[in-house]
Amino acid sequence: MLQNMTEKEKMLSGALYDANNDKQLIAERLDCKELCRDYNDLRPKDFEARTLLLQRILGKVKGNLLIEQPFYCDYGYNITVGENFYANFNLVILDEAEVKFGDNVFIAPNCGFYTAGHPLDADERNRGLEYAKPITVGDNVWIGAGVSVLPGVTIGNNCVIGAGSVVTRDIPSDSVAVGNPCRIIKKIISNN
Repeated sequence: MLQNMTEKEKMLSGALYDANNDKQLIAERLDCKELCRDYNDLRPKDFEARTLLLQRILGKVKGNLLIEQPFYCDYGYNITVGENFYANFNLVILDEAEVKFGDNVFIAPNCGFYTAGHPLDADERNRGLEYAKPITVGDNVWIGAGVSVLPGVTIGNNCVIGAGSVVTRDIPSDSVAVGNPCRIIKKIISNN
């Protein structure tokens, strides 16, 4: 079955795929990198042009958003952002699989969301094979500075992820989580 799939179809399905030698994937990444460069070169005060270009880069934008420059992603079309999305400087999203952000997500500087992973087997890795697993971030989430979110992770609603954390596994809703690997240190009790 996999032999009848394109490398892009394999990528989107979570199977091992070759991103380094597939003309379609290379072209799509280069197109996205050109758009990211255009975005990063815009004047910071030109909010209208910045918003319009982000809407071209990203797969789905629910509402208002602001991503400080510079911003980098691989394909763009696999990224969905909810209402009231803010990301500070140096956001990197490797969106080989879906990356979904809910409403009211705030991301501090120097954060990365990485759906791409590589096989443990050196021969497969050396052939340029990789895989991708989706990342989901719920509503009302604050991501501290320098956080890395790894393939396949879901962060629930109303979470705070402490600065410098490496999120290797799911974080349930209403949690404060920190560290490497990121772990829950406190449950959040709502005042509502």
